[in-house]
Amino acid sequence: MYPDLSYLSVDLPEDILKLKWYGDYERALRVIDMRLQKDIPEALKQRLIIEKDIIRLLPQKYPYSFDEALKLLQDNIRDFTAEELDRLRDEDSTDWIYVMGEVRFRDNILENVVKTRKEFLPRVTNKELLEDRSKNFEILDKAMKKMKKKGELTYKVHVNSELKIKKSAERVGETVRVHMPIPKVYAQIKDFGINKTSPKATFVSPADHPHRSVFFETKLQEDQKFIVDYDYVVTAKYVDLKPEEVSPEQPKFYLEEQAPHIRFTPYLRKLVEEVVGDETNPLLKARKIYDYITSHTMYSFVRPYFLITDITGYISTSWKGDCGIQALLFITMCRIAGVPARWQSGLYAAPHYIGCHDWAQFFVAPYGWLYADCSFGGSALREGSEERWNFYFGNLDPFRIPANSEFQYDFMPPKKFLRNDPYDNQVGEVEYLDRGLDGDEYECTHLIVKMTEQRKAAKEEKEEVQDLLKNIKLDMNIEVEAAEEPERIDEKPAKKRSCKKTK
Repeated sequence: MYPDLSYLSVDLPEDILKLKWYGDYERALRVIDMRLQKDIPEALKQRLIIEKDIIRLLPQKYPYSFDEALKLLQDNIRDFTAEELDRLRDEDSTDWIYVMGEVRFRDNILENVVKTRKEFLPRVTNKELLEDRSKNFEILDKAMKKMKKKGELTYKVHVNSELKIKKSAERVGETVRVHMPIPKVYAQIKDFGINKTSPKATFVSPADHPHRSVFFETKLQEDQKFIVDYDYVVTAKYVDLKPEEVSPEQPKFYLEEQAPHIRFTPYLRKLVEEVVGDETNPLLKARKIYDYITSHTMYSFVRPYFLITDITGYISTSWKGDCGIQALLFITMCRIAGVPARWQSGLYAAPHYIGCHDWAQFFVAPYGWLYADCSFGGSALREGSEERWNFYFGNLDPFRIPANSEFQYDFMPPKKFLRNDPYDNQVGEVEYLDRGLDGDEYECTHLIVKMTEQRKAAKEEKEEVQDLLKNIKLDMNIEVEAAEEPERIDEKPAKKRSCKKTK
């Protein structure tokens, strides 16, 4: 039976909590099983059942001892020292746990250090680790300027997604159930169409389903690939926000708590009070929250969300986290402040790159649903781009594939066993009839086959300008500049990539 994750809000008994963080997992599981035999409250029982899965998965994500992590870093960063690793740990710049009292580091410690700590970049000896973010910033700045100039930017995109179970988990001839993400048709997405699925899809969830997916149920073949090939059109509209134009009446939806992670704890209420102060304008409230998160949070990879029992508590005390954790804090703080906010996530699909990404939406009348990407905004702020930092409050680039409009929602049809990511869907989910597969037992890759900018004809643009001038009663001749050549990216498509959260 799929667990009710709202029970994660229940505190663990102190003795089990001490065993967990010391890393005595065998004993912790034994104590949990003993406790479950007793007459205990149902809420505590459900919490302990969920904790058994967390304890089973947690140590798998932390394979490196101190010496092993140090060697890995020294092999890839020139003259890296034990003192530097200690400093990173003290600064909470590396993720670690205890396993039987011994420090163990995350499996992505090297990638996280290289991605988040600029001071080590000149010393990186493995150049394959270096990510050229300048190209991404150039693409984003170009898109931003086009949106400001033209009011919107539209692309038609062709994507191919592929999921394959690894040999170690392959059970040929057995029934397998697979969910693969596809765009939800709403907000910025229209004209979605599936070109091909392989094998034939068993079910495609409705266009407006909050966690939209293509579902396969079949007998697994050797080396079988599950493929979804689709097209869609995405339009990003530019909104020039003006606080003085905000309506006096605002809606009352998307303001509720959602356990276990969107909770209005006393600490978060105090934080919102400190950040927002006596501001009453909802647009300015949201802006203060955005500014605080983007200026205080250190971007960092984190362990799988299922292994974090209080995500907003995690980021609001450690002030580190990836795109989704930052988005969830923004949503929670906005709701506490009385500003409707919700989740949006899927893929960041730009001409040169495709990968997993999460962001947020918030509602302010008369503008409607607006966007906030704290991760991209924080990156812009750290890079010194104030214009891009401001842009990602209220606006969003057109390089998005939103597959999920809610945080934590069931598939259609629902998955029987615990999902690899119970809150989001970007890399698909797989299960046999007797168990679900962990994330490291299969791989999902995405490929941009073609991306073409869609432009209005020059005549249509000129007519729009002339209509606008008539409306404001101006009598003048105006020449519309020649339309630029639309961008088409298909000769060198973005490489097929497995998903990682983007920055």
